[in-house]
Amino acid sequence: MVNLGYTMMTEQAGPRDLVDHVVGAEEAGFDFSVTSDHYFPWLRSQGHSPYAWSVLGAAAHATSRIPLMTYVTCPTFRYHPAVVAQKAATLQLLSEGRFRLGLGSGENLNEHVVGRGWPSVDVRHEMFEEAVEIIRALFEGGHVTHHGKHYDVDSARLWDLPDAPPPIGIAVSGERSCALAGRLGDLVIATEPEQELLTAFDRHGGTGKPRIGQLPVCFDPDRDAAIDRAHDQFRWFGGGWKVNSELPHPDSFAAATQFVTRDDVAESIPCGDDPDAFVSAVRPYAEAGFTDVALVQIGGDSQHAFLEWSAKTLLPALRDAFA
Repeated sequence: MVNLGYTMMTEQAGPRDLVDHVVGAEEAGFDFSVTSDHYFPWLRSQGHSPYAWSVLGAAAHATSRIPLMTYVTCPTFRYHPAVVAQKAATLQLLSEGRFRLGLGSGENLNEHVVGRGWPSVDVRHEMFEEAVEIIRALFEGGHVTHHGKHYDVDSARLWDLPDAPPPIGIAVSGERSCALAGRLGDLVIATEPEQELLTAFDRHGGTGKPRIGQLPVCFDPDRDAAIDRAHDQFRWFGGGWKVNSELPHPDSFAAATQFVTRDDVAESIPCGDDPDAFVSAVRPYAEAGFTDVALVQIGGDSQHAFLEWSAKTLLPALRDAFA
């Protein structure tokens, strides 16, 4: 069985709309939701990037059943890990235990804004591992003092700590991050259906833990309109983490993807209103061993139509295929 999720894509809708969308996702019957945490959109045509944590707090009060999750928060540059721990604990209380903290090592696109530069990937991995260890320590309760290579924490304590701290998910891209996820994570996050990543996660202690993937889709009764929208707003998706993590600005993504064609997008993202195409796109995740897949409907203005179609057509088709 694969749990089916909905993505609140902060890059393509404003804060009030995002909360409205996740309420609709709960009503449509999605099993969980995830939220991106950006400072910039990937492309100017997406047009938004509100503060994800304010949106999540509002969503926690506007919904009652659907789980919430960051997908993903970077706890190393814009946010000090001690602050990430505090707001994650608070959101777990607001949502009455429905929150999962998804963490990743970040992208230059969002983290450059604090003016600390963008170090090599090895340094970013060091920072990320130290940050996760700090968050874990604070979730355990009591005062935490830490003087590490990259961070200092001076007698910090979470005064409002839930009985069960939020599970920590760790985004992976290779052996080192899989080792960290297996050791310190409660679940693993990957944006491509690569079984090798899940195998490495298991090898380092992840056996039996949830594994969450994400898939962009573009529903529209007019398939050509869906392809146009996906090309306009989501052609960056195929660049891969090693490229996407380095680019500093939406204009950089526009330049890097200027030769991506409509056909390229149509081959990699299911577009239109044929549920079989969406089932086929989810299948590699199920076969790789993912327990959860969050769908990203492309286009902020298309969410209500997508949610209505999902309730009537898509979710039943996916559940029949992956029950």
